[in-house]
Amino acid sequence: MDKDRRKELKEAYKQVKIYMGVYQITNKTNGKIYIDSCPNLKNKWLTLQGQLDMGMFANFQLQKDWKELGAGAFTYEVLEKKDASEVNDRRWELKQMKKPWLEKVQPYGNRGYNKQPTD
Repeated sequence: MDKDRRKELKEAYKQVKIYMGVYQITNKTNGKIYIDSCPNLKNKWLTLQGQLDMGMFANFQLQKDWKELGAGAFTYEVLEKKDASEVNDRRWELKQMKKPWLEKVQPYGNRGYNKQPTD
């Protein structure tokens, strides 16, 4: 690959927007919901599915249900997204984005997989 083509590809890559945001995983069988956020939504569902398929997902109850019911029993949805290049503090912004969704949906106990906030 010549230098001009390489430079052209690098510039094109820099132009690709990265979106951060809040997503939801829903168990279609029992209606339970898991809500979380991430700094890069691109291919997030593929990453999550890989973790769940390998038994390495951090949420024990969601992992257990995934193993019992299989991937077909779950859906993935992006609830909110924002251009990451417009944000200075991504961690803070993700917390601010996620908080109202947790308050609205209340995915705790029998309704979801999230842990009840302690603050």
